[in-house]
Amino acid sequence: MHTARRLRVCALVAIATTVGVATAAGSATAKPFIDRLASISTIASAVPKSGPAKGDVNPYGVAVVPRSMGKLVKGDVLVSNFNDAHNDQGTGSSIVEISPVGKVRVFAVVPRAAGEPAAGLTTALVALRNGDVIVGNLPAAGGDLKHGGPGALIVLDAGGHVIARITGSDINGPWDMTALDNGDSAVLFVTNVLNGTVAGGGHDVGQGTVVRIGLSLNGAGAPSVTSNQVIADGFTEHTDPNALVVGPTGVGLGRGGVLYVADSANNRVAAIPDALSRSTMLGGGGNTVASGKPLKDPLGLTIAPNGDILSMNGGDGKIVETTPSGKTASRTLMPNGAGDLFGLALVPGARGLYYVNDSGSGPAANSLQTLQR
Repeated sequence: MHTARRLRVCALVAIATTVGVATAAGSATAKPFIDRLASISTIASAVPKSGPAKGDVNPYGVAVVPRSMGKLVKGDVLVSNFNDAHNDQGTGSSIVEISPVGKVRVFAVVPRAAGEPAAGLTTALVALRNGDVIVGNLPAAGGDLKHGGPGALIVLDAGGHVIARITGSDINGPWDMTALDNGDSAVLFVTNVLNGTVAGGGHDVGQGTVVRIGLSLNGAGAPSVTSNQVIADGFTEHTDPNALVVGPTGVGLGRGGVLYVADSANNRVAAIPDALSRSTMLGGGGNTVASGKPLKDPLGLTIAPNGDILSMNGGDGKIVETTPSGKTASRTLMPNGAGDLFGLALVPGARGLYYVNDSGSGPAANSLQTLQR
């Protein structure tokens, strides 16, 4: 049984922000949600064209802005970059804001913390209704985890300024995140991929975790941690020369408080029951919902309006829809798209999906794309 460890919030500036998160709604239907979406289009590049993070590439996280405030415009899409202009993994520092019609500007450039070699902004990205934006980082100087660190959850206000860093022994390589936004409070679910991976030297290590963190959103101040609990462990993870690290990635909160997790290393979607109330840790990487084809290195994950689980294959450029009972359907977004897909989010009104394309060449390279009706 895991004993909750105290997390630290280091306040930097007194300003407010919060994030909104997708939960499943509606009832499952016979026709997959992705079969109702026909049109794929590129909205804009997520590469900053100027400023201190000019040339950042490898977009990872995707979050839709729920409310206009400060620099944030409702309906715009935030995208976090993991690599810098030299394409070194774990060194990107920019969050780009892209409008649905393709207007692009840099929302924030996140400075590295004292003692960290770089920023390295991961897929862990949420935007709350109070204006706070929270992003995870996994720093790796020169793309080398041996010269990295555990990272943190970095809180920015609606103006793009860092106001807090949430750290602690349970946060170790925050790789992806979703949130339940309650207005004056929020619950974060964070996957972690650095527990024992560097020491493992590329071999599988069954120490990946999911942490639940309660936040109090304090008006015009930095949020405070009200609770934290490791709710699942035993997810397979390992270092990788091409992907830097492979481990539990996308998370989505579904109907009945079930949290779904993309188990990337095992081509699997897992479930953690009672995720909002669980006081004990579920071992073994959670309960298997589906595994094997068409799942192939599932990364980003969200919940469809019909309650199904949507995940992006990092191995072949497909999106996979999985019902809570384990039935799957898929379609190709990027032909021969190994290494191209990562984060995704629902278009407001359930009209489709936003997702990032990490392709290194062509007009869609390092861009935000959409799959809509």
